[in-house]
Amino acid sequence: VGNYYSLKGSHEKAVQYFRRALSLNRNFTPAWILTGHEYMELKNTPAAIEAYRTAVSINHRDYRGWYGLGQTYELLSLYSYALYYYRKAMTLRPTDARMWCAMAGCYDNMEGRELEAVKCYEKAYRNSDQEGIALPRLARLHSDLGQKERAAHYYKEILGGAGAMSTPARPGLSEKSVEALAFLMRYYKQLNQLEKCQECAMRLMDTAGAEKDEAKAVLRQVRASWTQPVSGIPGFG
Repeated sequence: VGNYYSLKGSHEKAVQYFRRALSLNRNFTPAWILTGHEYMELKNTPAAIEAYRTAVSINHRDYRGWYGLGQTYELLSLYSYALYYYRKAMTLRPTDARMWCAMAGCYDNMEGRELEAVKCYEKAYRNSDQEGIALPRLARLHSDLGQKERAAHYYKEILGGAGAMSTPARPGLSEKSVEALAFLMRYYKQLNQLEKCQECAMRLMDTAGAEKDEAKAVLRQVRASWTQPVSGIPGFG
């Protein structure tokens, strides 16, 4: 019944039913965890923390309690505490990409911890990150760190691998694909790899906004470079 009300968005009623279940069995860990989830939905973090702490005190092998504590402290922007609990969850689920993404997200929000974030996102990616969080963050972090070649590698992965650069332009590109194509267009332009640069720019013509305008300008430069020496074109050579 609690799950029914939770799905309907009636979180206060869900708490009542989970509490009723706990009155019958105080050691029923799943009910404590679900109660914690409902309190999170209600933005009642102290009550959520109490529920999750009770869950892990009953069964310290249930990763969901530790993960819930991590989420609660992350919501409070207490990233060091969140990391502690996410690590606990990760030791119980070392091949779960969500655990690695959660840890990476904390490092992402902590000044000077970019390299640790990269390592965690790489772990998530290697463990089949079904939610698709790791790849875009890896690409952006490497770009921010000035590691353009590594960033390009991950942006190409977003597009479906290096071979995707030669496929025909497709309408309806996702935001991630637009970001990847825009980066790679600039990257290949810097390397004077004009054919690849043009391919990226052509695919961006199926989008709208600043990226399309930039792609138009780049295409003009690329085409002009094929009619005169590269050194004479701004941005090339």
